[in-house]
Amino acid sequence: MIALNRNSKVVKGGRRFSFNAIVAVGDGQGKAGVGLGKANEISDAIRKAGENAKRNMTTIPMVGGTIPHQVIGHFGSGRVLLKPAAPGTGVIAAGGVRAILTVAGVQDILTKQLGTNNPHNVVKAAMEGIRSLRTVEQVARRRGISVPEVYGLKKKEPAEKDAEASVPQPEASAEAPAPSSSESQE
Repeated sequence: MIALNRNSKVVKGGRRFSFNAIVAVGDGQGKAGVGLGKANEISDAIRKAGENAKRNMTTIPMVGGTIPHQVIGHFGSGRVLLKPAAPGTGVIAAGGVRAILTVAGVQDILTKQLGTNNPHNVVKAAMEGIRSLRTVEQVARRRGISVPEVYGLKKKEPAEKDAEASVPQPEASAEAPAPSSSESQE
């Protein structure tokens, strides 16, 4: 559970309370979801939030135990910076962002809440940032190029052709001197 909020409504007989809860669920293998539930009882609000979170599961692309690249998620005035970290760093996050990343199974990440600390907007901004993450394979497939080309390296096909073109030339030059040496022996 990320946050629990109590609202009150003044009616003729006194105050009527209602609750809303934000819950994060995940499988620990790179999937996470966040849901909001509202009810007149705390337990019902948490149950509804959990059901909503299970319906809104998102896959987090991971490289090792971290995310593939830095991203900033935006929602309302909330912004969340998600930054990959070296192995052994752990989850450096606060509040709702930590809950999401922990249930998803992310092991090493740096985060910073920017703008607001309202848990509703921070959680939604974090999920928006997570949804915008792409692996290098996904980027290469979308662009229709190979993974080394995404990094700015040469294409594999011309490199292989150059290697094949350079190999026959030394063999041909090796064959040419051999007959001439045999001719000189005769």
